[in-house]
Amino acid sequence: MTISATHRKTPAKAAIASWIGTTLEYYDFAVYGTASALVLNVLFFSKDLDPGISTLLAMATLAVGYVVRPLGALVLGPLADRFGRKFVMMLTLFGIGGCTFLIGCLPTYSQVGALAPILLVVIRVIQGLCVSGEQGSAITMSLEHAPEKRRGFITSFTTSGSASGGLLATGVFIPFAALPQDQLLGWAWRVPFWLSAVVVVAAYIIRRRLEEPPAFLETQAIKVRIAPLSQALRFHWVAIIRVAACALIAGVSYVFDSFSVAFATTGYHLDKPTILWVGVVTSMIAFVFTPFAGLLSDLIGRKTVFLIGAIGAGVLMMPYLWSITTGNWPLIFALGILCKAFFYSTVNAAWPAFFAEMFPNRVRASGLTVGTQIGFAIAGGIAPVASAALAGSSLQNWFGPAMLALAITVIAAIAALTAKETRRYTLDEIDELQQSEREKEVVTAAIVLPTTA
Repeated sequence: MTISATHRKTPAKAAIASWIGTTLEYYDFAVYGTASALVLNVLFFSKDLDPGISTLLAMATLAVGYVVRPLGALVLGPLADRFGRKFVMMLTLFGIGGCTFLIGCLPTYSQVGALAPILLVVIRVIQGLCVSGEQGSAITMSLEHAPEKRRGFITSFTTSGSASGGLLATGVFIPFAALPQDQLLGWAWRVPFWLSAVVVVAAYIIRRRLEEPPAFLETQAIKVRIAPLSQALRFHWVAIIRVAACALIAGVSYVFDSFSVAFATTGYHLDKPTILWVGVVTSMIAFVFTPFAGLLSDLIGRKTVFLIGAIGAGVLMMPYLWSITTGNWPLIFALGILCKAFFYSTVNAAWPAFFAEMFPNRVRASGLTVGTQIGFAIAGGIAPVASAALAGSSLQNWFGPAMLALAITVIAAIAALTAKETRRYTLDEIDELQQSEREKEVVTAAIVLPTTA
């Protein structure tokens, strides 16, 4: 009996397990990004600094978690190809959640001085290493469990977790942000970090019964004397660079979710709870809309949907940031919904299948994880910090950050245009499509033949 006959695909279970992991990841990102804009810039740095400088430093601590991601990807991606997608998904689950919880336990600058930001950076580094393997493993798991004609739809649930995570985090933060300043800065800011433990428990319960996809088990049944990472870097380095360039589009999201909150509240003194409601409304819409955009990628193509979303989100970031300077709340909400809930969610729906299908099965998690984490590291390391710097010490210049978002979009769109469209191919056909004859020869020669008695 073959492995395929004894192990069946479970797309719904894989989609839910992947979704909840990304929910935790983006809960962490949104909680930390919101806290960076509202409280960490006050609590973890000297009060003698200008508000713009404190915000810039807080954004730098946000960025450091992204800078270390490629290092984690070099370890966790190959682990998912060698030991299993589920193995890494469980490992990263506890790493991400544990670090988020610990941030809520940290002492502040007034309590321990310079040690406070040092501890914050150390935890962000550990967390960044853990996060690097979560999404790549989850996407690969859901892709390989999905029906052939619905791979875009099933994998889009992974990134819809970014909407639910953002929604959960912002929704949790709103009542605390509305508290008097002394309570917010005293104890209330810690609670959203501690609540990550609830998400971890829920994710563990769901993931523990998930099985590896049949395609992975079939690949593992054939022993090869070449490591997945070595194979990916040797034969798929162009695809890795392409994915990294496309993944820069995440910078638009970082500008929207983190910088724009500080821009609105510190630069233009807009109401904190109201600007957080922009994130809540966009996340609610994105949560519902993302799977439909994923289905659209199955119908008209991954590349087409990716380009529509990327260009739309990048262009609309300009009027969105400008609208904040007007203080016109209906305009801010309308442009925020168009930019993030619709166009950026379209990107988010398309890229999981689009990127993952650039690699054959044996190196899929390695190539996808390394490529995306390089792109996310550059985008996450540059976008929030550069946006804060371009906005000036008073955080009132919208044009510079908007141009940065547009430049990121142009790079991602050009890279996407060089990719093959894969929606019509089965995963077996993609294995053939994405491997050169030389790679097939090398892998075949490296196969370990079973020994005979």
